[in-house]
Amino acid sequence: MRPTIYLVDDDPDVLVATQRLLVSAGMTVAAFQSARTFLEHYDTATPGCLVLDLAMPEVTGPELQRTLAQRDAPLPIVFLTGRGDIRACAQAMKDGAVDFLAKPADDADLLNAVNHALAKAAVLQRERTTRSRTESALARLTVREHQVLVHVVAGRLNKQIAADLGTGEKTVKYHRGNLMRKLGVRSVAQLVRLVQHAGVGAPGADN
Repeated sequence: MRPTIYLVDDDPDVLVATQRLLVSAGMTVAAFQSARTFLEHYDTATPGCLVLDLAMPEVTGPELQRTLAQRDAPLPIVFLTGRGDIRACAQAMKDGAVDFLAKPADDADLLNAVNHALAKAAVLQRERTTRSRTESALARLTVREHQVLVHVVAGRLNKQIAADLGTGEKTVKYHRGNLMRKLGVRSVAQLVRLVQHAGVGAPGADN
């Protein structure tokens, strides 16, 4: 899916100028004059980034940033401001903004910031996809496979797992093979990386 650059700025002149610049660079752009209007149209399934004005009426840029974070929206943000608010800049960067440019932003600087944001968006989208697939695969595991998974990720040997679960070592090997096949991994190292990189916590041992 082609990424979309969302623009949110209450200044129509800035909005039009920024949109023209990005479109001329071959990018797909969606422009909005308020955070509320943007939220009404934004689909979290659409990859892209957000070029966002800092100071806007009703819902400010930082407030929109926090709203998106609460919704787990994978949308890297480039802030624009006409005030050069250092404190707001520091907080926005701390909250995950990719860049912070003063208006009027240099065309090259803005394009570089947007490309950086799009690169970050691609990484976030891959992580999100991996997490979703891993969660789906974990949901297909049986109760016993969940229990074995917890012990395997903790570094326990088959013999130790069998003793802990009160079953035979061959049974543990059987469940271990099943869960690794369902999760699409061939080694314990791959299993641990899959669970950790996808940001999915291992199920509790009492599941």
